[in-house]
Amino acid sequence: MRHLVIDSFDFADLAEYAGPGDDTVFVAVRSGPAVGWYGPLADPVARTVRGLAPVLVGVDATDHEGLHAHLVQAAPGSRAGSWAVGALDCAAWDLHARAEGCPVAGLLTDEPLQHRMDGYSSWLTRDLAHPAIADLTAEVSAQGWAFTKWGLRNRPGASGGALAELLHAVVTAEPVAVDAVGTWPPALAAEFAAAADPAALVWLEDPAPADNLRAYEQLRTLPIAVGERFTLTDDAPAVLARIRPSALTLDVVGCGGLTAARRILACTTTPVFPHGRSFQPGLHLAAARPDRVLAVEYRQQWERGRQNLYTHPVEPDRGHLTLPTTSGLGAAPRSAPC
Repeated sequence: MRHLVIDSFDFADLAEYAGPGDDTVFVAVRSGPAVGWYGPLADPVARTVRGLAPVLVGVDATDHEGLHAHLVQAAPGSRAGSWAVGALDCAAWDLHARAEGCPVAGLLTDEPLQHRMDGYSSWLTRDLAHPAIADLTAEVSAQGWAFTKWGLRNRPGASGGALAELLHAVVTAEPVAVDAVGTWPPALAAEFAAAADPAALVWLEDPAPADNLRAYEQLRTLPIAVGERFTLTDDAPAVLARIRPSALTLDVVGCGGLTAARRILACTTTPVFPHGRSFQPGLHLAAARPDRVLAVEYRQQWERGRQNLYTHPVEPDRGHLTLPTTSGLGAAPRSAPC
């Protein structure tokens, strides 16, 4: 492959196609007539990307490790900075793959690609305390997903025993995953661990911040998932070694992009379930590494709207997800010139 020296960048805003509060900004990196896209981006990330993108001019988009190092050196050491690096890294992968005429997944492996992958459905605006949750979990589970994930947050006056009762009330034949969104103190975690049936859980995700080791010690008897909040400033291997989770819910863009995600996969054997906010690159990682990536999150309340912004939307089929047949990442915005 010849070098693809990035010579310019630009942005597209698809607010006319989006709902209130949706992310709408896409970034493009160009090398002559070739273009690579990533988006949509949240406003704080888009602002950081606008400041960071100029450092890519003159950089070879096919040298992913070199390009990533260049971005990391220039990026602010913040969560938005990590997301900005990840977005530009993914745009460079898209540029490279589109120039090669192959999916990004084809650049990530020499092995045959998995074109149809398992998805798992999440609906975190529906906490297990929601009055209609039992009917809703049964309805979504019947759609063929590998499993479903729901919120299970701490709330005023809650106890671990009460949260365990909420879990047991909705679980019938199939276990569910739950996400505590980092809200549990150690005492509540200990109560939940004592009361919850591990067989009811696919996993318990982010019960507390990753540095709250006391909370995680209380939950050793249960399957735990972490990783959604990893950024470039985190020592992911060290966190995984301390917590020893059953699942890694890595956000491919948030952790610093596909280049960073590949490094994290290389240092752990923990099964990976990519976080749905970075659905498009997560899908390609799953297609390239079916031995490591077991299912991709599909966020019911947001992903259909996001897919409406793409030239080639991905639609779930009976709980399964299909790799786009077009070259690149599949992140080109629907109204942008190519």
